[in-house]
Amino acid sequence: MKKGLLIGAGIILVVLIGFIVFIQNVNINRLGADSYYVQIQDSGKEIEGKSDSGEIFTYYEYTMKGFNEDGKEKTFTFTAQKDLRKQAYLQVYLKDDKVTSYQEVQANELPEKTKQKLEDRGK
Repeated sequence: MKKGLLIGAGIILVVLIGFIVFIQNVNINRLGADSYYVQIQDSGKEIEGKSDSGEIFTYYEYTMKGFNEDGKEKTFTFTAQKDLRKQAYLQVYLKDDKVTSYQEVQANELPEKTKQKLEDRGK
């Protein structure tokens, strides 16, 4: 009985540790999302907001055209806590036409069709 209890506790511990590692390393907002790529050309629209405590904060809104791996175009709007770096490439994740997450990527990480569309648009 003690041996079974120890095995059960060990299994629970392994599952718990696995769950913690998963939560820390996986952005759930990206699971099942469509990926589009954009290149930041201009500054975002500066918007001031107010928190529940009355503190004023600034964020930046971007409305951009992005391209998926097949070169299909889509327009979407998202916000950032800072003005994003000009000429930076972003991989933007969309669920139900809403941006759930984004991350900066390097030019060599872009799908070929997407890279060509972004270069053509930048000219």
